Amino acid sequence: MIPIRDTIKSRRFPLVNYTFIALCGFGFYLELQAGADIDPFLRNHGLIPAQVFALGTDASFFDPALYARFITSIFLHAGIMHFLGNMLFLWIFGDNVEDRMGHVGYAVFYVVGGVAAGLAHVVTNPESMIPTIGASGSIAAVMGAYIVLYPRARIVSAVIILVFVRVISVPAVIYLGLWFVLQLMSGTAALGAAPTEGGVAWWAHAGGFVFGAATVVLLGLRSSSSAE
Repeated sequence: MIPIRDTIKSRRFPLVNYTFIALCGFGFYLELQAGADIDPFLRNHGLIPAQVFALGTDASFFDPALYARFITSIFLHAGIMHFLGNMLFLWIFGDNVEDRMGHVGYAVFYVVGGVAAGLAHVVTNPESMIPTIGASGSIAAVMGAYIVLYPRARIVSAVIILVFVRVISVPAVIYLGLWFVLQLMSGTAALGAAPTEGGVAWWAHAGGFVFGAATVVLLGLRSSSSAE
């Protein structure tokens, strides 16, 4: 199911959410500009789990660039479809979460959510030397917050079966709940597998989602009663 929109209207202009979309767009532009140097670019700005676990064994412990990768990595993407897919989800779910958290609160939440998701990926892939990039972890945190804040919202989605397209409306709690279960199942299946080129950071998704939901609960933000 491809989400098209949700049924909750924002009360305020989602300035921060649009800013994050623009920053991701700029990050993707820099990747395109890197051209033949894209591999060293990603090694310098992507999150590499094995390097994090090497902290304390050499001078890298004091290298701020290593920690900065937890943030720079969330503004980069592995390709045009990765970028467009992530921005679609961020556009649909981010504005409402920003509406409830406020501009500053949402900005902090988004970045910290990305770091939390990155840590989840690092812990579950400690030997990986593959640079991990993508806003998926931060967006997963947004989705985790959304399911708690707007459980009765509906997600208008397109279902494609061969050449036929059908538009349906799915309760947010079901749509996002199934998405989370898929991340857990896929992440569990991938545990213990040898690192390969590419792949999906399933545990970054799951970790980000749990962080987002838990943050809303801990902050005491009340869920909306509107399904619209």
